[in-house]
Amino acid sequence: MADIEDIKKEYKELLDQLSDPELVSDFDRFEEISKRKKELDKIIEKQQELEDTQKRIKEGQLIISSEEPELADLAQAEIIELKEKEKELIKEVQTLLNNEGNSGPSYSAIMEIRAGAGGDEAALFAADLYKMYLKYAESQGWGYKLLESHPIGIGGFKEIIFEIKGESYSKMKYETGVHRVQRIPETEKVGRIHTSTASVAVLPKPKKTEIKIRPDELKIDVYRSPGPGGQNVNKRETAVRITHLPTGTVVTSHTERNQAQNKENALAILAARIQEKKEEENLMKIKGKRKEQIGKAMRAEKIRTYNFPQDRITDHRIKKSWHGIEQIMSGKLDKIIETLRKELAI
Repeated sequence: MADIEDIKKEYKELLDQLSDPELVSDFDRFEEISKRKKELDKIIEKQQELEDTQKRIKEGQLIISSEEPELADLAQAEIIELKEKEKELIKEVQTLLNNEGNSGPSYSAIMEIRAGAGGDEAALFAADLYKMYLKYAESQGWGYKLLESHPIGIGGFKEIIFEIKGESYSKMKYETGVHRVQRIPETEKVGRIHTSTASVAVLPKPKKTEIKIRPDELKIDVYRSPGPGGQNVNKRETAVRITHLPTGTVVTSHTERNQAQNKENALAILAARIQEKKEEENLMKIKGKRKEQIGKAMRAEKIRTYNFPQDRITDHRIKKSWHGIEQIMSGKLDKIIETLRKELAI
């Protein structure tokens, strides 16, 4: 457990650094210090509330020892309430201190959804998952940015890649794997239940200081952006394809009408994939080939089934089910994600 005095000392040092006018010119450092301050704000504010409460208790005890009985009675009643509040605040501060340093680095999430088995219905399901995650992100106060997409004409996606901004990875990482849907497609005249799948990959977006990509390691090609039917929708070459020569990783982006913005999007995807490869390599070195294979298999595992006829979502990793499928698909994922965080703790 972190020590409150150490936290106070670090917080004061952060405030001193933020007041340095030269820090503004170093944006990465400024962002890092601001983020750390924000992490400690809750602890400092809660500790201050505790100390204020304890001060009021002492003041009340002084009044009780005075020679004014009426004031003493009022002070006694207030002290009883303040001591209950003090107990709660002590628990809250201890919980915050216990969690300090155990949450690991916080990242934005880059999510990749791909249609699997099931044809057009799989592409429509991929679109439904995308909408579900965006609505959940909105409910959490996170922003998002579309990085790349390959839509089909009926409103689905063969593939869609997007960033969920904010400290989202710690929650969204539990969505990695194969999602299966069982429902009657709108085009099904006989009323048969159709089964299809979509895969979800969730990657942490690396910090600028974590992944260094040199310009001479990249092969960059530009081309015209394709439309849903494969036709070129732009007369100018705005789409970007980047090949990372050392790893052979290839990424593309054509969602923006601006070549520079597509290049930025592609580099964000590339950095996340390189980071993932590095983590897999480290895992193989540290824990052996078997562990590395288990880690990679997570994407191929069927983790969840969305059964619309039975109004039920089942997560197979923890063998638990939830009803109210329409609400969940509208972004109300809190119960599922919080349960997974407690049960899996990865």
